[in-house]
Amino acid sequence: MSYSYQTVGSGSGTARKTFDFGRTHVVRPKGKHQATIVWLHGLGDNGSSWSQILESLPLPNIKWICPTAPTRPVAILGGFPCTAWFDAGELSEDGPDDWEGLDASAAHIANFLSTEPSDVKVGIGGFSMGAAMALYSATAYALGRYGNGNPYPISLRAVVGLSGWLPGSRGLRNKIEVSSEAARRAASLPILLSHGTCDDVVPYKNGEKCAQSLSIAGFRNLTFKTYEGIGHYTVPKEMDEVCNWLTARLGLEGSR
Repeated sequence: MSYSYQTVGSGSGTARKTFDFGRTHVVRPKGKHQATIVWLHGLGDNGSSWSQILESLPLPNIKWICPTAPTRPVAILGGFPCTAWFDAGELSEDGPDDWEGLDASAAHIANFLSTEPSDVKVGIGGFSMGAAMALYSATAYALGRYGNGNPYPISLRAVVGLSGWLPGSRGLRNKIEVSSEAARRAASLPILLSHGTCDDVVPYKNGEKCAQSLSIAGFRNLTFKTYEGIGHYTVPKEMDEVCNWLTARLGLEGSR
């Protein structure tokens, strides 16, 4: 299935931008359906490659939804078009934020989760730019709204970010501190971050900075895992930790 989202600027002269999302791959739960997680790929990738990895994990109670990002010109690639959840000038929180792209992708992800049964716990995870997108969604959940002010409709129960960074981090603490509800949601949301020390695409220091920014903003239920000597990829040990963490945080029954 492909989806198209139009974002409308607040000014009367603002152009509409349409984002066409690619194919979505779904991995059905092999056991009792207790949780649904939207998992987001990295820059230039697609939902299919991650769906194959996730299908092999010993997590029979999770339904995985693996969407594919829109193809768009990306600044860090000199304007070359590829699949990307948002435009990025650099793979860190220091670059300018593409709020329009972030909000369109966050809404696309929330749309998948909005139709899940009420007794199913929902979460978002991702790798690299997908991790950045998952973490942006975490901040939208805590604030109760997207960057454009529209209400965020999903009650997230877990967020996983592998080898990522935090878009929209500037001013995040101030936005959360002024609302007791936002502070409560931020403090209670379980987040797992992990990063390899030899990452040459999204440097390890960006992962550390992401964890610091989230902690300072009030995301207290945060785990940051370091993988010595690992580059910009995932390893079995890391995915084992993801499995254990999700099982504990979401109270999954496993194959009992």
